Amino acid sequence: MDVSSDDVRSPRADYGCVNVLLVGTIEPSLANAIQAKYQALQLPNDTTRKAFLAEHGASISAIVDGGPPGVDAKLMKALPNLGAIVHHGAGYDTIDDDTARRLGIGVSNTPDVLNDTVADTAVGLMLATMRGLCTADSFVRSGHWPLEGSHPLGRDLSGSRVGILGLGRIGSAIARRLVGFDCAIAYHSRHQVPRCPFRYVASPVALAESVDVLVIATVGGPGTKHLVDRTVLEALGPYGYVINIARGSVVDQDALVDLLVARRLAGAGLDVFAEEPYVPPELCELDNVVLLPHIGGATVRSLSLMRELVLRNLDQYLSYGTLTTPVVPPNRRAHNRFHKCSGFRA
Repeated sequence: MDVSSDDVRSPRADYGCVNVLLVGTIEPSLANAIQAKYQALQLPNDTTRKAFLAEHGASISAIVDGGPPGVDAKLMKALPNLGAIVHHGAGYDTIDDDTARRLGIGVSNTPDVLNDTVADTAVGLMLATMRGLCTADSFVRSGHWPLEGSHPLGRDLSGSRVGILGLGRIGSAIARRLVGFDCAIAYHSRHQVPRCPFRYVASPVALAESVDVLVIATVGGPGTKHLVDRTVLEALGPYGYVINIARGSVVDQDALVDLLVARRLAGAGLDVFAEEPYVPPELCELDNVVLLPHIGGATVRSLSLMRELVLRNLDQYLSYGTLTTPVVPPNRRAHNRFHKCSGFRA
């Protein structure tokens, strides 16, 4: 979508110095690195927010977004000199990118650096869920092994039929790993991937009907909300497993809970939930579900790479008005010629 001159806010050049607004939870080492270079302010998430924005809103040049509560249209419009939103993560569904585009505000994310880490997590969830590794660990720790003998049998990942919903960067990395398990791999995406060696299936329902494991690796946001609905889950059947390393919003969580409790699904491995950090208590009581606290991309290496890319995007925008990894390019007409703070070090 082209940005017309009517959509771009007129920049103000008298706001004094470069301010960076930190939104959500920012990893401490990243926050320290930003504060060492720029004047950084944390957006309050309470009743003081309105007064904070009235006092500081005009001085904000860029946002570093750590996720929920995210950056909506109301916040963008309260920041007349905002030029870029630098997101810490690959998925940016907590940002109203349509409004950002209309206002000429750039948006960046941290693509690729998490692909392998999240793909590893997906395979780990498959193994843990299908083989019952977490319950087996508890079986040993609780002393049941000498009393009860064998732990219930699990199912093989090797040779199973796996459907990947969303064959993007992460979905493709998952598929490459599953080749080593001799899995029969199929996928559904918005578009068929050219020269892809894996079988394309025309709909999520048809994909679920044809596989043993459904791996959800699509993007989040309004366009994919409840893409995996009750119909898709029922198509997977009582011997099917759900693995979600994408976004909790993609799955109808109520339907998922109902079917798992009724044993109309074999199990689920979940790294994401509809309203994090809340997890439905019914899921916590099930022995056929593996639950993770949204750590799919969280390793020492991946967080270091993300931190570096966030800083690169922020520095590039504040210095040159461009972004290293834009998902919405900033509008150069809206880019201010920044007045550097006395503490700013290029």
